Amino acid sequence: MAMIRLQTEPIDVQTLYNQLKSSQYGGIVTFSGTIREWTKTENENEHTDFIEYTAYEEMAIKELKKLAEPIEAKGNKVIIVHRLGKLEITDEAIFIGVASPHRKEAFAGCEAIINQLKERVPIWKKEHDGAQIRYGK
Repeated sequence: MAMIRLQTEPIDVQTLYNQLKSSQYGGIVTFSGTIREWTKTENENEHTDFIEYTAYEEMAIKELKKLAEPIEAKGNKVIIVHRLGKLEITDEAIFIGVASPHRKEAFAGCEAIINQLKERVPIWKKEHDGAQIRYGK
């Protein structure tokens, strides 16, 4: 069963990676999304001081499990951890890891999760830059 977690504490990427290691898996692919200082928008670069993440937590967990289920049904292991609360520049906001017998399936699984997450999972961000606040997913 996938490890799915929303948390306010910093994400320990190394510990999560180590939990994916197993003698049955030959490929481990991880994605770690961090908070960046500059965001490219349609017309210009936008500065960010920090981001606040909120979620409809019960529904977010359900949707994250739905993203993991088809990947795990193929014999893979999945870990998804998303951080909530105030995050500073370079903090990890999300960790996705997929362990698979072969690398191709691990890459495909990790990519499928991150590509669908923003569309399906009720997690929102509020970007602060001192002068304005921008809202998004």
